[in-house]
Amino acid sequence: MLKLISHKTVASLATVAVLAVALAATVRAADDANGNPLQAQIDHGKSTYASKCSHCHGPNLMNSGTITPDLRAIPDDKTRFVTTVKNGKNNKMPPWGDILSDDEIGNLWAFVSSRRKP
Repeated sequence: MLKLISHKTVASLATVAVLAVALAATVRAADDANGNPLQAQIDHGKSTYASKCSHCHGPNLMNSGTITPDLRAIPDDKTRFVTTVKNGKNNKMPPWGDILSDDEIGNLWAFVSSRRKP
């Protein structure tokens, strides 16, 4: 025999489901316990890099045909990276602060820093 579930119970279960999804999304967007970017951030950064950065910096973070730096060798300095991306650099790199969100720039950092040479 079927038991009827009250509307209150259904609403409570729906609320728990929504909160669980929101919590999972928050966890995926954050760094791990050691401060390392999670794979989702790296993947989003890779996609942003491919569409916005690779035409100048090269598909593999370096472009031997131009004077752009080898991004695999940049310093481990997130603040400097973010500032450079947002504000541009020496009339050689345009500013991206009005085009990319803070999250996109953070994801770019996650991708680029994951590919740094040791």
